[in-house]
Amino acid sequence: MFYIYILYSISHDRYYIGQTNNLVSRIRRHNKGYVKSTKAYLPWEIVYSEEFTTRAEAVKRETYLKSLKSKIKIKVLVEASR
Repeated sequence: MFYIYILYSISHDRYYIGQTNNLVSRIRRHNKGYVKSTKAYLPWEIVYSEEFTTRAEAVKRETYLKSLKSKIKIKVLVEASR
């Protein structure tokens, strides 16, 4: 299985969108500071995820979500899922 996920940094009011085949391990790496692009904004919490059967599907969805480039649109998606 493959996943897209949205992380949120409370301390910096910032979202991060990514994809992986191991969600638990990937979030752990983000929070241990191993990911250069998220290291400065620790800690992260997962606020949204979707599951896909192929990496291609996950990448396509990740690309779409990143194309929104709007914190408001991402927040609406996250809130709607709760």
